[in-house]
Amino acid sequence: MENTRAFWGGLAFIILIVGVNAIMYGMVRSITHSSRKGTNFLESMGNMFNPSNQKKDNSMEELRQKIEDLNGGKKDNPPDSE
Repeated sequence: MENTRAFWGGLAFIILIVGVNAIMYGMVRSITHSSRKGTNFLESMGNMFNPSNQKKDNSMEELRQKIEDLNGGKKDNPPDSE
């Protein structure tokens, strides 16, 4: 009875360790092979654990686009001061 409990406990422990290692491997692999070029590993790691940065980046991108649209309209019709 004691041997079977030890066996099943050891087997569960081994499966747990292998599962956690597989998950961590997948996370690190996805970070290192990110779709965005020019980002370093630590920046990607920080972005993964803090998804609110992605929302801020999206809102800042929208703001930049609106500013470019507004500035683009002004550049098309420059005033003649002379």
